[in-house]
Amino acid sequence: MSDKNNVIGRTSATDREPNTSDKFNFWITADVIVNPFDIVQADHLNGSKTYGLVTTLEHRTDAASHLANYVSNNFGSVAEEPNTPRVGTTLARANVMMNDGGGTNIDGTPKDGIYMPVENEQVVRFAEEAGIHAALGIDTMRPENRIPAGLIKMSNQVEAVVYLDKSYVIGPESAHVNISGISGLATKTSYAMFLLQSILQKADGDDIAVIILNVKHGDLLKIDEPPTRLDEQQKALWVKLGLEPRPFDNVHYLLPRAKNGEPNSHYRPRNFKTYAYQLSDCVEKLDLLFSSVPDPTDTIDSLVGEIANGLMNKTAKSPFAKVQDWNSLLNDEPLAKEGKSQGIGDVKSSSVGKFRRHLRRMVQTRTTGIFTNQRTRNEQELSHEIRGIEGGHTYVVDIAKLQEHEQAFVFGDIIRTVYEMFAESDETLDLPKKVLIFVDELNKYAPAGTKDSPLIEQILDISERGRSLGVVLLSAQQFMSAVHPRVTGNAATKIIGRSTSSEIMQPDYRFLDQDLKLSTTRLSKGELLIQHAVYRQPVKIIFPKPAYKQD
Repeated sequence: MSDKNNVIGRTSATDREPNTSDKFNFWITADVIVNPFDIVQADHLNGSKTYGLVTTLEHRTDAASHLANYVSNNFGSVAEEPNTPRVGTTLARANVMMNDGGGTNIDGTPKDGIYMPVENEQVVRFAEEAGIHAALGIDTMRPENRIPAGLIKMSNQVEAVVYLDKSYVIGPESAHVNISGISGLATKTSYAMFLLQSILQKADGDDIAVIILNVKHGDLLKIDEPPTRLDEQQKALWVKLGLEPRPFDNVHYLLPRAKNGEPNSHYRPRNFKTYAYQLSDCVEKLDLLFSSVPDPTDTIDSLVGEIANGLMNKTAKSPFAKVQDWNSLLNDEPLAKEGKSQGIGDVKSSSVGKFRRHLRRMVQTRTTGIFTNQRTRNEQELSHEIRGIEGGHTYVVDIAKLQEHEQAFVFGDIIRTVYEMFAESDETLDLPKKVLIFVDELNKYAPAGTKDSPLIEQILDISERGRSLGVVLLSAQQFMSAVHPRVTGNAATKIIGRSTSSEIMQPDYRFLDQDLKLSTTRLSKGELLIQHAVYRQPVKIIFPKPAYKQD
């Protein structure tokens, strides 16, 4: 028998610490190393095997107290051997994942699992790859639905490829992925880009369009360029996962306009277009621009409705007849006359003045240049570009150098445009079957504990109804607790990198076992926990570095 199949211990049940239908304990032989997140198998009734996820380990001795150990060492002498050698062992605790039933029925169907407690003195071994897949539920996935998500590497060096079920990632059963972890250590963006590449390679990528928001420097503005620092070990990991280490195909970059008319970006990639917003582009989106402005009495919301209605139904005799651009909206009738704010409809002049001050700040005094009175021929309307998305293509929208209110507006524009395309589509539109949208720093746009705004409502529409339409959100943030709980709660797949002890104790992480929560504070760079709708327990994985150019 190979070392991988060697017995590593036996189950142990006592009067104070019994084995249950959900957990079992086992002691470990002296020459074996076991760590949290290892998956083990214990012999059980009728020749069946029960699989468990190791959650914590303890070393037990026959000493009645720590003081007894001190006394046995000649009252604290560290220079001598103990007078009373202790009998000790390491005890592991495991959460039950599944029982295989012990074989198949006469008709070839698997026997039902046996979930009686594992008895005392049953043999325990490390699980092999097939056992790991069975324990997680991967063996129940149809082969064509399997999306490689990483590699489990256990303490005995057994490796197993971990798969996500496509039906629970991009629909229709469920959808959405959320990634959390400390910045820089959790490699959130790297994992999201790896997962997107995995989906495109394994899930009919020609029917999937991807929209990526670049929020940090020029990190995601080179994803169509081959890597310069991907070593052979990383390439081998890609291959082991059944994937090709390659950059993204058919990539289109959309860069924001600067005040001087040039692209406002940290890096100018190939195949880019510049986007900007003139007033006519924003008539039906002004509410998104004011998402972060407190409006307890809904006065601004009412005024935005008046303005949108006036501009959409403009005639030669209407109050908005002379409004053509941002300047005329701010300074001319009907909002202003001779430099003073005027009331409109049921909105008083003082409220109009407040509206004008906010709008002037956002589109003139504190804009990076994305808002302009007139787009040039070389500047595109972003929503028009989004409406033209095609399956098999990736669209990177750069917002890294924008002000926060501009970033929120652009993100809101994208998800509203996509949602409306799919929710109101007809047979004349040639839409991809799925659209995947990736955004980092989600807490900026859907923060926890705040009143719903037009932007939050749009994000909630995607998270709660997007899967039935084919619109999927991949999101990331440092702290899951900082994001609206209805957004993270609707993510069928949660990825967790290294977290702080205070964060991991928040209610958002209640799906994790208490002992596993503490383990997340010790994760290394490149190690992540995955909780997937199909999995019976979360697992720890490693994944390869992105296969595109990185600085």
